[in-house]
Amino acid sequence: MSVSLEPNSIVIVSLHTPKEKLWGALVSMNGSGITMRGIDLNSFDDFIRQVMDPEGERIGLPTLFFPMQRVERVALDEPHGSIPSLSGRFEQRVGRSLRDYLALFV
Repeated sequence: MSVSLEPNSIVIVSLHTPKEKLWGALVSMNGSGITMRGIDLNSFDDFIRQVMDPEGERIGLPTLFFPMQRVERVALDEPHGSIPSLSGRFEQRVGRSLRDYLALFV
């Protein structure tokens, strides 16, 4: 199976200086940097709670750009054995995929 980092792939981006991890949808990646619609990984559960709040305002994900010199690693958000991916957890709790959810804001 061939898997690559294409636009709209759900990814986890690790940055340095300062150290950060972000989760979201890849918009583009080139020699100058990476653009994604995402959030800090530490905010994942808060984001899901906000999405699921029936009285809350619908929220999308901000579009972010990081220069390549800050990017340490870009990994596809994939399950590992019995551990589900973050996008799998999102879909299980929200009832729709992250891609479908983000399409509401285009």
